[in-house]
Amino acid sequence: MTNGIFVGLSTIDVVYAVDHFPSPNKKVVALSQDVHVGGPATNASITFSHLGGAATLVTAVGRHPLANLVRQELERYSVRLIDLNPAFDDVPVISSISVNKAGERNIISANATRVTALAAQLDEAAFKQASVVLVDGHYMQVCQTWAGTAHARGIPVVFDGGSWKDGTEELLKRVETAICSADFLPPTCATENDVLSYLKKCGVTNIAITRGSESVRFVSNVASGVVQVPQVQVADTMGAGDIFHGAFCYYSSIGLGFVEALQSATRIAAESCRFRGTREWMK
Repeated sequence: MTNGIFVGLSTIDVVYAVDHFPSPNKKVVALSQDVHVGGPATNASITFSHLGGAATLVTAVGRHPLANLVRQELERYSVRLIDLNPAFDDVPVISSISVNKAGERNIISANATRVTALAAQLDEAAFKQASVVLVDGHYMQVCQTWAGTAHARGIPVVFDGGSWKDGTEELLKRVETAICSADFLPPTCATENDVLSYLKKCGVTNIAITRGSESVRFVSNVASGVVQVPQVQVADTMGAGDIFHGAFCYYSSIGLGFVEALQSATRIAAESCRFRGTREWMK
């Protein structure tokens, strides 16, 4: 069984299905309300485990009663937890998400600013077994430490580039593969080509840029091009990028090449968009 370590954010997502998004100073009645556990690294770790891998999640959870939702979800999907701040007793990170009938979404979240992540001791046993380490840039100091250790040991490091964060430039020095959204723009970049050039200069070997339902653009030392995204009837795009990252980590860790792993991850992420939430596709 392949092993993966996922370092970054966990959240509790309160999700509302709506006919339309409210305009300023207006409110709408939700068609439904659900509560999920989310966050880029968390969703990726659960996807990795669902596909057949052994996943370890390194994140801050704490001991507030609501944090039990996170622990229960990870147990349900057989994801091992390393808690960066087990004594934190305040409310964990909560995101409010609205999804309309077209599958479009609005999100409000405090992200990693909500919880202090202490400097967790590195888990030597986890590194001995790991085939891949993913970092999402949340809890940046922790991501840098775990990525640096993995890189020094020859374990491939995958970067989930959802957006630019302070410390990302230093983190990228430890990264082999960067999979970024179209929203990822370093301070000196204005175009997609700028981003590709920037990442290459940072020493990243494999680069992919996801663009929603449009093709995934990729560049590596041996090839460049696009991977087409399967067209599906979209019910919800929530978490699709996270699911993509988890699937990529799984398929690359079992021996698929960069492009083949991207293709497999694209199919999984597209399939997830046919269902509401981030877990229904697994059923």
